Amino acid sequence: MQLDPEGEDDELDQEDEWQLYASADYASSEIGLDEKESEEDKPVETWFDGDDFDFEGSAVNWDSPPCPAPLGIAHVIKIGVCDHCLSRISGIRSRDIGSDSGAAIRDEAYSRDRELQSMIIQDYCPLCENLFDDIENIVDRVLETLSDTDFSTIQFGIHLPKDLLQEEDRIRTKYGAPGSYHLKGAIVEAIHERIREQDSEVDFVKEKPDVMVLVDGLTLRVDVDVRPIFLYGRYRKIERGIPQTRWPCRACRGRAVGCDSCEGTGLQYVDSVQDLIGEPIREALFAEDTSFHGMGREDIDVRCLGTGRPFVLEVKSPVKRKLPVEDLVEMVRSKAAGKVEVDELSWCTRKKINEVKQSRSEKTYSIRFKAEGIDDYEKAKESILSLSGQILDQETPKRVSHRRAAKTRRRKIISIENVYFEDDEVEITLRCEAGTYVKELVHSDEGRTKPSVQAVLGKECEVKWLDVLEIHAD
Repeated sequence: MQLDPEGEDDELDQEDEWQLYASADYASSEIGLDEKESEEDKPVETWFDGDDFDFEGSAVNWDSPPCPAPLGIAHVIKIGVCDHCLSRISGIRSRDIGSDSGAAIRDEAYSRDRELQSMIIQDYCPLCENLFDDIENIVDRVLETLSDTDFSTIQFGIHLPKDLLQEEDRIRTKYGAPGSYHLKGAIVEAIHERIREQDSEVDFVKEKPDVMVLVDGLTLRVDVDVRPIFLYGRYRKIERGIPQTRWPCRACRGRAVGCDSCEGTGLQYVDSVQDLIGEPIREALFAEDTSFHGMGREDIDVRCLGTGRPFVLEVKSPVKRKLPVEDLVEMVRSKAAGKVEVDELSWCTRKKINEVKQSRSEKTYSIRFKAEGIDDYEKAKESILSLSGQILDQETPKRVSHRRAAKTRRRKIISIENVYFEDDEVEITLRCEAGTYVKELVHSDEGRTKPSVQAVLGKECEVKWLDVLEIHAD
């Protein structure tokens, strides 16, 4: 009797939406200005070079040369660029970086033109709107948000207003030095540098980070996504009546507050392999939740013995990322004693989930069933052994038809051995191809599995219990 619901596989390797703003080569902004004016809307006479920008009533002189020409440097200073932006668009190399480099370039320009300082048009930078002045504030917010979280790698992104990026790109590409650094990349790099000054062991990566940070450049809000960690192991389920994953209450469908039927737990069964293993680990790592990815699953009334069933435990949003796996194993043993056993665990990556899920491993089973009226045990044994090596045609069993596609599956019985009789009960050991419905192999599911033990014996068979003795995954 199958009681365990089929769990849906978590979708793997999904791209987080916020990464659209990350620093991994997403920062450049190319603005199309190819809109054509209709003939009737086109001015009769328009004589100008470039775009006609106004900065607080004073027109930008677009006839000036681009940086790093001295006149170009003077002109971007006039329109009010800050020291950070002056450094990144000037095209002048300096031993200093950031605002220090820009300040040195500005001082040199002032020495060439003593009237230049009085000609600055506006108080805020038209390229960054003085966002570089908020770097310290942003870094403080990031580090405060992550103050209790273990991490060694970060992927960092920043979301800037579209109109700011457009204006910055238009001015920089027209007036900055060729190949000058774009705004988003420069801000992210400045944040990286400031964080490194406070924590020299942090690495900034473009993939597989411990934490992902997204900053809103308009509100300076910091959003942190702590990435999951993964543990690989094999479990033995030594007590029947335990589902592999959480089974929501049928009455309340797993509502947070539960109902009288589930006594407020929201679960049909209080224990599951997922929680017996995952809960002590979740608590130890101060994580939000877990997901359980097994190499198939046994029915709720079936034990899983031998070396156990391979699985990957996904631990979501852990505050602590690294504890000795030996300690975690001991925590599981204490929590799951007498129900589930795990001998060892190892850290792995998300890729391991695919390996576990896609494996098609043969399995060895022991099954006991009742078959009344057998009077010739030797003949019955020969009939059962005749199924060894046979190919089965198995229609989708009735017990899983509500969640499995209706089709006929072909599976092979690799071997049958150890046929044992006790009164009107029979116990056999058999090895089958992955995906074989072993219970149906015995009782035939009203003829939906052909051939079957029931058919070759000519006796009605009733399954008493089933054990998975070994999963041949290695």
